[in-house]
Amino acid sequence: MTKLGYFAAACAILLSCGASAEVLQERNMPMDIALELAQSAVKACAADNYNVSAAVVDRAGVLRALLRADNAGVHTPDSARRKAYTAVSLRAPTSAIAKNIQDNPAAAQLVAVDGFLILAGGVPVKIGNETIGAIGVGGAPGGNLDEACALAAIKQVEGKLK
Repeated sequence: MTKLGYFAAACAILLSCGASAEVLQERNMPMDIALELAQSAVKACAADNYNVSAAVVDRAGVLRALLRADNAGVHTPDSARRKAYTAVSLRAPTSAIAKNIQDNPAAAQLVAVDGFLILAGGVPVKIGNETIGAIGVGGAPGGNLDEACALAAIKQVEGKLK
């Protein structure tokens, strides 16, 4: 077959595939809700005297908002971002991922994935079953407390998630 023949065959395949393809429509994390989530999480933790950072990422793991309380540790912005990234990547709370790793040795290498942080405090943000982003909180004296602040923030905005 000649180069022209290969080109014509490739074009025919591409055109036939394109004709049946549908355009994806995906909801994503808007900036105003990302900012509100981060603010709500920091305030929820501050109410219990925890100085934290809160990060919100979109469905692709791209940072949309990051807030650090005045006295939060220097490490907390990065841990919050990485928890959010982990939660959106695996579409599960990081506390559940950590438990899965403890219960399932085959999952142990998840800790080696670049950008992941397998500690409680990251929670996906969903509309129905669709993950539109995630929030991560870091700096409270326990991951369960970070997660509680993240869940409180999601509860604050859930009426706007449509």
